[in-house]
Amino acid sequence: MKVTEHLKRAGKTLFSIEIIPPLKGKGIKSIFDAIDPLMEFNPPFIDVTYHREEFVYKKRENGYLEKVAIRKRPGTVGICAAIMNRYKTDAVPHIICGGFTKSETEDALIDLAFLGIDNVLLLRGDAIKTENQFVPEPNGHAFASDLVKQVVNMNKGNFIDDELTDVTPTDFCIGVAGYPEKHFEAPNLKSDLRFLKMKVDSGAEYIVTQMFFDNKKYFDFVSQCRKEGINVPIIPGLKPITTRKQVSLLPKTFYIDIPDELHSEIIKCKTDEEAKKAGTEWCIAQSKELMKANVPCLHYYTMSNSDVIRKIAESVF
Repeated sequence: MKVTEHLKRAGKTLFSIEIIPPLKGKGIKSIFDAIDPLMEFNPPFIDVTYHREEFVYKKRENGYLEKVAIRKRPGTVGICAAIMNRYKTDAVPHIICGGFTKSETEDALIDLAFLGIDNVLLLRGDAIKTENQFVPEPNGHAFASDLVKQVVNMNKGNFIDDELTDVTPTDFCIGVAGYPEKHFEAPNLKSDLRFLKMKVDSGAEYIVTQMFFDNKKYFDFVSQCRKEGINVPIIPGLKPITTRKQVSLLPKTFYIDIPDELHSEIIKCKTDEEAKKAGTEWCIAQSKELMKANVPCLHYYTMSNSDVIRKIAESVF
């Protein structure tokens, strides 16, 4: 079932999660161990992130360095298939521009359609660590809005090879990302909203936000989206702080703010366990306030660690 259909039918705030594929060489048991404790809260869909290739330099016998591409967390498509088979729950694979040509993207989407996957979350993706800005693949997409257009075309039965006949259109529900505190590359929130509207006008049907720790920023973001004519569901993304160092690490990594009250609570914690307790309580309060506002769904970034998310869900749902 499509995410938008789940949201329409529910009549209440839903619970959903995002998981990360395990490191290359690891089994799927860690994924099941992370999901099993959360299934009693009936997530109608589970997102699975995609991680593009990175480059490392390996020293060879002749002394030269060889640039080698590696993918540290493969398996998104397989994990989605396993989730749907084991839990009878919809899986939402992330599809990114980086690392794919348009033809490779088309092939990946065909595979997903064969598996009966109804939803995709489309993202540009980050630059690889060895580059200071995002560089698309040759004949790849530079922007998420272009990726949206490709999926919309496939939903209409228009594939890259225009000589194909008697094709079966795909039928994906398209989600995209939104940034309550703006994307770090955008000069300001207003311009970022214009790009978001471009994605929606191109065919995106719902939005999932970057994590945030101040609900006012989410509410303001939704209000500004509506003023810009962005009327699709906007799902808030939440992540509890679980270690002391995250109050400095998260803002640098995700370009978000930590409210002063939360920052003060965390920095006075003497252990990570205390920080996890404070972060969990903050996320519970956030979740309850958002639920009172009748948000369509609370989407938790689990980082494939279910204990804290389970505590939050027990208090909220």
